[in-house]
Amino acid sequence: MPIQILLADDHPLVRQGLKLLLEREGFKVTAEAGNGHEAVKLAQELHPDVALIDLAMPLLNGLDAIHEIQKVSPKTKTILLTMHTESHYILQGVRAGAKGVVLKTHASEDLVRAIREASRGGTYMSPEVSRALVQAYQGKTELRPDPLSPRERQVLQLIAEGKTTKEVATFLQISVKTAETHRTRIMTKLNIHETAGLVRYAIRSGLTQA
Repeated sequence: MPIQILLADDHPLVRQGLKLLLEREGFKVTAEAGNGHEAVKLAQELHPDVALIDLAMPLLNGLDAIHEIQKVSPKTKTILLTMHTESHYILQGVRAGAKGVVLKTHASEDLVRAIREASRGGTYMSPEVSRALVQAYQGKTELRPDPLSPRERQVLQLIAEGKTTKEVATFLQISVKTAETHRTRIMTKLNIHETAGLVRYAIRSGLTQA
């Protein structure tokens, strides 16, 4: 039986290209998602063998999507796709639970190897990713504890993407008062008291793109 794959990327052309590549290699793409929130829902419904998750996605970024997928579909192995070689993105991906980190700019053979290795319970990193991890270790790079809870990270990303408090509440299915409370706590924890500052913090943290 072919390995069942969930493919999540917000660019339809990228998804189409990846799907053709994967199916040519004998994998089966059972579902596609255009944002992290949709990816989590599909993982919960379908429990695919492997989920390929792009780092930069709207509504819920790849790192937080991976974290949520681990909770709703523990047997699904996740692989992070990224354009970034900076060590903090890679370390965040590993900490989130990714069984592989593959650069979008690298050869397709890397992605195929990552899927096969992850499906067997192993871990695979692109060569550049492995070098970045070694350099981070040698340089004693450490990830500081995130001051925000997973829900606060979701709220912050939505705020940074221009959603109003009411829209945040509707999307997360919470009350407007609860959404306002989350926003206030975020500002207090980060000591940032204007929306522009929250947007800059979200971009620096990889929650959203400029």
